[in-house]
Amino acid sequence: MILSISGVVLLGIVIFLFFKKDGMKLSHFAVCALFGFYLAGTAIAPGIKAGGETLAGLIGGLQL
Repeated sequence: MILSISGVVLLGIVIFLFFKKDGMKLSHFAVCALFGFYLAGTAIAPGIKAGGETLAGLIGGLQL
């Protein structure tokens, strides 16, 4: 079975786990969210997206 999940959902889950398990404060969560929104509007965003797609392709190609 192949599981497809977007990077945004995955990062959201990671942030949620930090919030619940590691005592991440709500202010830290807000800063992470704002950072993501601002980063998406920069010139480096296409490079980050390409790097994430490459990493997802590498992980998806692993044979377990």
